[in-house]
Amino acid sequence: MGKNKISVYIMGKEHRVPEGLTIMKALEYAGYRLIRGCGCRAGFCGACATIYRKKGDYKLYTALACQTTAENGMYLTQLPFIPANKSEYDLEKIRAGPNTILSIYPEVARCVACNTCTKACPQDIQVMDYIQAVKRGDITRAADLSFNCLQCGLCTARCPAEIKQYHVAQLARRLHGRYLAIKSEPLSKRISELEEGCFENEIDEMIELKPEDLRKRYFEREIKVSE
Repeated sequence: MGKNKISVYIMGKEHRVPEGLTIMKALEYAGYRLIRGCGCRAGFCGACATIYRKKGDYKLYTALACQTTAENGMYLTQLPFIPANKSEYDLEKIRAGPNTILSIYPEVARCVACNTCTKACPQDIQVMDYIQAVKRGDITRAADLSFNCLQCGLCTARCPAEIKQYHVAQLARRLHGRYLAIKSEPLSKRISELEEGCFENEIDEMIELKPEDLRKRYFEREIKVSE
């Protein structure tokens, strides 16, 4: 924690917090108890999506609160849980056709390619590009471009066309994985072994390990790559 302090404004009120804190820690240092919107605190779950403004800058910025360092003069807030409507579908009853996603999420056709979704993404994912891939019927490309999506929903919160990009991307990845991806024989073999209980003794042993012993075993493991 830094010795110097900076000023941040939370809901309009000034707070002095140590320099170097993330937005999330600055909020907590100021006395806000975060029960919701603070999942893994490591940038993986996407629960702490936030918006903020910088001193003297009119732009509205988006980020993950656990991964972004607070700056002097920042205006901070936490977004409430704002889930976008998610279409219902049965993956076993649909197929990976060129118009499948458009039939489930027709609003994708409203995309005006303004790129606001990409600018809002804390993962630097080319959101607009995967939406364009969906419009072309290229499910594999959409799944590939959206692979690192955290489902934080900031793209949807900023989209003027009201497209649910992260739900669209999730469907693309599911269709790709279910119908289009090349099947991995080693993976299928290992799944069968797990279902047959071939590793139950090893799993039980790992459950009983202390965290430090489990960590040591993880880093000392051997990875065998099939040729």
